[in-house]
Amino acid sequence: MEAPRDASLRRLAGTVAIAGIGAFATACVVWQFLRPDLDWVRVPMSFYLLGPTGWGLQAGYMALAVALVALAVGYYRGLPRHARSAAPLSLFSVGAVALVVTALARSNLPDAAPTLEGWVHGTAANTAFLTVTTAMLLQSWRLRGAGALSRHWKPAFALAAVCFLVLWLHVLWRDLPRGAGQKAVIALIVAWLGLAAHWLRRWPRTT
Repeated sequence: MEAPRDASLRRLAGTVAIAGIGAFATACVVWQFLRPDLDWVRVPMSFYLLGPTGWGLQAGYMALAVALVALAVGYYRGLPRHARSAAPLSLFSVGAVALVVTALARSNLPDAAPTLEGWVHGTAANTAFLTVTTAMLLQSWRLRGAGALSRHWKPAFALAAVCFLVLWLHVLWRDLPRGAGQKAVIALIVAWLGLAAHWLRRWPRTT
């Protein structure tokens, strides 16, 4: 029988994660309309962070960073000891830090000379994508030993694998529209994170 404190921690972590993921997803959608001067098919999310309205999307990135940490801690503490791994926890945490850096560092612009800040932004963004999608795969695999929640490991792993493959398709197939391709990857990642947060929030007490 689990301690009530552990169940409360899981519910709190799930609630925080859902709130952060929702805030990020809402900001991403709203900013497509706040910046009609940007072509959503060609322009990646980095450009939406620039300008006088960028602070709102930056806040969305920060909210997602908090959600990643909450999700990582919630699953690490919630899983039985034999199913725990520090790898997803570490990768989600690194991804959260990379997201914050991505939000705060200005990206390079096509018509301007590259800058060190732009390099930092690009490196942080790539780090966030890679660490988070890898953490999703590892965390999904670990759900096999999660008792009542183990029934979710197959759909979780399948969706995480799709995210990972679509990410690399976006990276390697340069003819794809950069904006639409990146936003498709983000949408898939947000879908996985949302499901994982929901499962964490509703984790049965008896697990």
